[in-house]
Amino acid sequence: MPKASEIKKNAAIEHNGKVFFVKDIAKLTPSGRAGASLYRMRLYEVATGAKADESFKADEIINTAEFSKKKVMFSYVDGEEYVFMDNEDYTPYSLDKDTIADELLFITDETVGLQVLIVDDKPVGIELPASVDLVITETDPSIKGASASARTKPAILSTGLTVQVPEYIAAGEKIKINTSEVKFTSRA
Repeated sequence: MPKASEIKKNAAIEHNGKVFFVKDIAKLTPSGRAGASLYRMRLYEVATGAKADESFKADEIINTAEFSKKKVMFSYVDGEEYVFMDNEDYTPYSLDKDTIADELLFITDETVGLQVLIVDDKPVGIELPASVDLVITETDPSIKGASASARTKPAILSTGLTVQVPEYIAAGEKIKINTSEVKFTSRA
């Protein structure tokens, strides 16, 4: 059983007799000493979808819950539900817009490498690939002769995500974005 400091985002844990999906983790070090670190976790109850915020000491033992991952692709939007299709047996998995709001900034019809996380036969979240290719819809004009190490400028991507890109990148270009750091990595 892992300690609170070893729990990662998108994990499934058991707490107070219920199964929760870890949506976000913030490390708090109130006095500057590592031994007193607290981990504040934004949790979603798998059964009801209810939100909960819990704090755990760094060395507190947490029970992990069993979960599985299925490779999926984005299929369509049905009102507030986003439907993903299993790549192997075409099983549809519906997830509420609020549940996957952060991940939606990286998902297009062409996104490959998505996985749905399933706990107790219920889809609870989406795991993104390490990087995705997105098209720039709006940015300042590119500057001829700008070097790769030059200053950056903001760029709005096709999904609404805003990232900093080098000055030589122009609108309409497809770029590669690191999903964990939300940073430009290269042209696609």
